[in-house]
Amino acid sequence: MNERPKVLIAEDEETIVESLSFLMEKEGYDVRVATDGQTAISMIAHDAPDMVLLDVMMPGCDGFEVVRAVRSDANTKLIPIMMLTAKTREVDRRKGLELGVDDFVTKPFSTRDVVSRVRALLERADN
Repeated sequence: MNERPKVLIAEDEETIVESLSFLMEKEGYDVRVATDGQTAISMIAHDAPDMVLLDVMMPGCDGFEVVRAVRSDANTKLIPIMMLTAKTREVDRRKGLELGVDDFVTKPFSTRDVVSRVRALLERADN
């Protein structure tokens, strides 16, 4: 990839968006932000990112609905998705995996850990 990989952060918690954006940009990623599920879906459809960091609980439509929309579109179905969730319930994790989520991170999380997982997912998607 010659251009910077585009990462969409779909998250409504401002402090999380700020810290993730800062670290991702420092790592050389082109960061976009959506603060609700509907905006995330339209941003992904109009300018597909290379990776999506997606909160489960968002205003409008939740992260699971966003995953369904992304996975049902032939142009976006292969985009790696990492879900950020405050929910540690196994049922939510299973639901995400069944929908095609590539990785799960439970809040609170280390932003550095998230960045290294993003790098790994993007490298895997590149091959």
